[in-house]
Amino acid sequence: MAQDKWLTIDELAEYLKMGRTKLYRMAQECEIPASKIGNQWRFDREEIDEWMKGQRPTTSNNSGEDGT
Repeated sequence: MAQDKWLTIDELAEYLKMGRTKLYRMAQECEIPASKIGNQWRFDREEIDEWMKGQRPTTSNNSGEDGT
């Protein structure tokens, strides 16, 4: 399990089924939890999982409560 804690950008792209370029840009813009070591990005699998859960759209149970 310890070897799976930190993901490379290639491993993350496969894990999330996303493109490397998009993930690289997101890491540079601090839109995704990442650590840069030298010129390489590393991603903590647990932080990524939590981040992904936070990306879920919120459901609104307030329909009709504003009087419209």
